[in-house]
Amino acid sequence: MTSLKVVFSMIGVVAIQVCLLAAFEVLDTVMCRLKARIGPVFCILNADEFQTNPWKNGGGVTHEIARHAVGNGLLWRISIAEVGSDGPFSVFPGMTRILTVIDGVGIDLLSADGVLEARLHRPAPFSGDLDVTARLVGGPVRNLNLIYDAKVIEPAVEVILGPATLNCEAGTTGLLCLSGAITVAGDGLREGAFALGNGADIELAAGAAGIRITLRKLA
Repeated sequence: MTSLKVVFSMIGVVAIQVCLLAAFEVLDTVMCRLKARIGPVFCILNADEFQTNPWKNGGGVTHEIARHAVGNGLLWRISIAEVGSDGPFSVFPGMTRILTVIDGVGIDLLSADGVLEARLHRPAPFSGDLDVTARLVGGPVRNLNLIYDAKVIEPAVEVILGPATLNCEAGTTGLLCLSGAITVAGDGLREGAFALGNGADIELAAGAAGIRITLRKLA
C-alpha cells in the first residue's frame, strides 16, 4: 500500500506541474496579445520629473533621467548635468561616456589622454576610467550625458534637426527636446522633456531640434 501511495503522490505532483505549465503558457499568450494591443511603449518625462542631486564638490548638479542596471552592475545611465565651475569629474570604472553640451559655449576635458574639446551640440566620447578635470569655456554649461557598459551596449548619440521622422523600432530610443514641435506616437514633447522607449515614430517639425540616444544590446 505504501508503494501505491508514493506512485499516486508522484502522479499528483506531475499533474500539478502540467497544469501550472499550461497555465503559464496561457498567461504568456494573453500577455503577448495584450502587448500587441497596447502597441508602442514610450515614457515621457518632463524636466521637473528628473531626479536631481548636487555634486559633492559643489561644482554642479546632476538631473538623472533614466538608468538600467542588472544586479549591482550599471548597464547605462542618461542624465543632464549643470556645470557652474571648473573641477574634477567623477570616475566610472569600466564604463564609457558620451557628453553633449546642450547649453553654453563648451567645456574642455583635461586628462592623461590630452584635452577633449566638447562644444555645443557635438557629442564627445571618452573613457569613464579617466581622471578628468573640466575647464569651462565662456561660462556655465548644461550637458546631456550617457554612461554605458561598452561590453553590453552599442550606443549612438546624434543631434536631429527637423523636419524629420525617426523610426524607433530597433533597440531603445531616447530623445531630448531642445526646441520646437516634437511628437512621440502623437503626443507632444515639451522643450526640455525626454522620451524613452521603442515601437513608435518620433516626428520633428520644421525648425525643431532634439538629441537622439539609441541603445542596442550587443549579441
